[in-house]
Amino acid sequence: MVNRRRWSELSENQRRLLQIAAFAEGILKLVALVDIKRRPAAQIRGPKWAWATSITVLSSAGILPISYFLFGRRKQPDLLGA
Repeated sequence: MVNRRRWSELSENQRRLLQIAAFAEGILKLVALVDIKRRPAAQIRGPKWAWATSITVLSSAGILPISYFLFGRRKQPDLLGA
């Protein structure tokens, strides 16, 4: 049996930690979705709609947006030729 606690049963520090984690995940999701919207499809590994849907719908504790930034984007061509 899972021991579930209500919000009112959490300490002030636990509440604050959960709020910070939720805010950080929201920011990560927002930044990832903006990047998906602005980036051409040729620079994204896999369909844009699949990344956007999974990032939006699934609760991942920040893992999906971070995975997108690490593995979902292709390297941009070096325009300076350096």
